[in-house]
Amino acid sequence: MHEVSIQIADENWLSWYTTEEWQDRLSQIINGTLKVVEWKHPSEISVLLTNNSHSQELNLAYREKDKPTNVLSFPTFSKEELEKATSLQSPLILGDIVLALEKVLNEAEEQKKSFLHHITHLVVHGTLHLLGYDHQENLEAEAMENLEINILDNLGISNPYQ
Repeated sequence: MHEVSIQIADENWLSWYTTEEWQDRLSQIINGTLKVVEWKHPSEISVLLTNNSHSQELNLAYREKDKPTNVLSFPTFSKEELEKATSLQSPLILGDIVLALEKVLNEAEEQKKSFLHHITHLVVHGTLHLLGYDHQENLEAEAMENLEINILDNLGISNPYQ
């Protein structure tokens, strides 16, 4: 098992689950993701459940984009550094994932998806970014999407791209 720590910065997240329930749910998603990609090195990931305003601040500070976003990932290592890091550190701190409540809720409604299924997809997506996966180039994007579809299927969620 990999260590997942949850911080809730906006109490509105508690409308769905308690802190402990979010901890369990997000740990299952992240551990399920790491299992499918066969990531065996003991690791730590933190997840911040926040709001649009905080997401916008982080997005501006770190990505120079002045708008909220659904999920932000802050990997500790580049893809190239990741393999070397596994031999130097255990557990390996993979990084942070940040989710913005209002943005996620709006997207789920617009896309006619379950809020919790959408959260699952975004946490899978964020976890893959922490492992060095990216979607800047078409081939990378296709590979990442296919992997997300496979992971979500393993978690009992249908293809979000249909």
